[in-house]
Amino acid sequence: MQKIAQFIYFKLLGWTVVGDFPKHLDKFVVIVVPHTSWVDFFLGILIRKVWNEEINYVGKKSLFGPPFGWFFRWTGGAPVDRSQNNDTVSATAAIFKKRDKFRLTLAPEGTRKKVTSWKSGFYYIAKEAGVPIVLVAFDFGRKQVKVSEPHWPTGDKEADFRVYQSFFKGVVGKVPEYSF
Repeated sequence: MQKIAQFIYFKLLGWTVVGDFPKHLDKFVVIVVPHTSWVDFFLGILIRKVWNEEINYVGKKSLFGPPFGWFFRWTGGAPVDRSQNNDTVSATAAIFKKRDKFRLTLAPEGTRKKVTSWKSGFYYIAKEAGVPIVLVAFDFGRKQVKVSEPHWPTGDKEADFRVYQSFFKGVVGKVPEYSF
């Protein structure tokens, strides 16, 4: 399956990879920016196969029931109860403690539309779980997936966010006008 994914990604689509996926780490938060289209999900599934690595995401609990729950679990999904009475950050951080390997992918924009600021849940999940954050850019302008070195949250959220956002400067999403 990896060879087919590599053929599609590199040869048919003509995309490249910049940076190295941190295969040596079993647990971390991956933030993918920009998230501008439903196509991002399928690009994520494809690059996961190109790297032949387990990469996860969380979704609302209701997605994991019949008839499509099997698909979301098969593609690396983990259900989280996002009701108002549940602390989503703690519930998600708890998944890291339960699993030997968990690489959580999140889109800090929180939507596929244009935003002016990111949601900060990914940051607090990484801090509570005691794991680093890996930055991944889906750059449709350059046809590349760009990967950073792991970054450990310092506790100075504003300074950390400036570092994170500078990594994504100039990156163009599938829908350019929605890019961060």
